[in-house]
Amino acid sequence: MTNPVKEIFNGDSAPPPAAPAPAALAAKVRTLSPSMTRSMQRVAEAVADDPAGCAALTVTGLAELTGTSEATVVRTARLLGYPGYRDLRLALAGLAAHQESGRAPSVTADIAVDDPIADVVTKLAYDEQQTLADTAAGLDTVQLGAAVAAASTARRIDIYGVGASSLVGMDLAQKLLRIGLIAHAHSDPHLAVTNAVQLRSGDVAIAITHSGSTGDVIEPLRVAFDRGATTVAITGRPDGPVTQYADHVLTTSTARESELRPAAMSSRTSQLLVVDCLFIGVAQRTYDTAAPALAASYEALAHRHSPRTR
Repeated sequence: MTNPVKEIFNGDSAPPPAAPAPAALAAKVRTLSPSMTRSMQRVAEAVADDPAGCAALTVTGLAELTGTSEATVVRTARLLGYPGYRDLRLALAGLAAHQESGRAPSVTADIAVDDPIADVVTKLAYDEQQTLADTAAGLDTVQLGAAVAAASTARRIDIYGVGASSLVGMDLAQKLLRIGLIAHAHSDPHLAVTNAVQLRSGDVAIAITHSGSTGDVIEPLRVAFDRGATTVAITGRPDGPVTQYADHVLTTSTARESELRPAAMSSRTSQLLVVDCLFIGVAQRTYDTAAPALAASYEALAHRHSPRTR
């Protein structure tokens, strides 16, 4: 699969992706920053922290401000999805105008050991909202649509994930099962590989890994890819090893970790949004069969939610 991030790092001359909207710029910076060199990170952090100030700078001025080179500034602009620095400056101006239009001030999500529980609730709620907004802004709907199309007609759907990602995989599998699709979530790496061996063209394999480098998830996806199945990676690292074996990549937000909020918490929020989008898309495409299947599953479980008579 062609990966624009890898092409930029390798110096290839493939055309850049469509420029994201100004509001999506900060989300793109947070998502792609771990994939950047340190010098590119300085440029990305500068434009995200002070869009108005950077919008007024020439490419030379921004290079001097960040202690980098003009080439680094241009490469960073391309990695963020803009054809060139001029396009990035226009986006920065738009972002600055958006921020000055009355948006509420940012809330820090850092949670201290001695924070009152009310502050913990406020900070977590803000951080969850930001993570969801960033994921929605950065999600490639073309890739999502292709994944939906493949899953809608799949003979079978296998989902791989370990740790917190396995819980997200199970959530997706049970949703798909309830609309009549054959879907299985595998958290055991041995079972994942032995099941992947049975896949073929017309099947779909979905790998969920925030880091993009979890070997126990990459291995079954590679096997599924080699067997001809359509493969999907849900990951926070669009340049991670898992994307080598993915026909379609759905990128989740890379939220900042803290001592009391590990990656497993922040990644789960964005992953759940992506799998919900995937599920709803499949349900829409298969509505004629999905609706009766969902109704049947509700009916089958209805007695478990009714008061028992003695």
